[in-house]
Amino acid sequence: MSVEYHQPIDNPEDVASPCVRNCCLNEQDVCLGCFRHIDEIMAWRQLDVATKKGVLNKCQQRQQQHQNK
Repeated sequence: MSVEYHQPIDNPEDVASPCVRNCCLNEQDVCLGCFRHIDEIMAWRQLDVATKKGVLNKCQQRQQQHQNK
């Protein structure tokens, strides 16, 4: 399974939440639906665009690590 990220319709300058409505936290408090840490999920709306893109990069790395287990 691969997480798909979509641009928000109302503000193309922003970064859409990677939430896929499949929330399940692992032992490290990382969601196995979008691969964000709980702290990243809670702070998402307050993050600037650059930080959101950094979070998405981390999510992709976590997803790859999870798939390689």
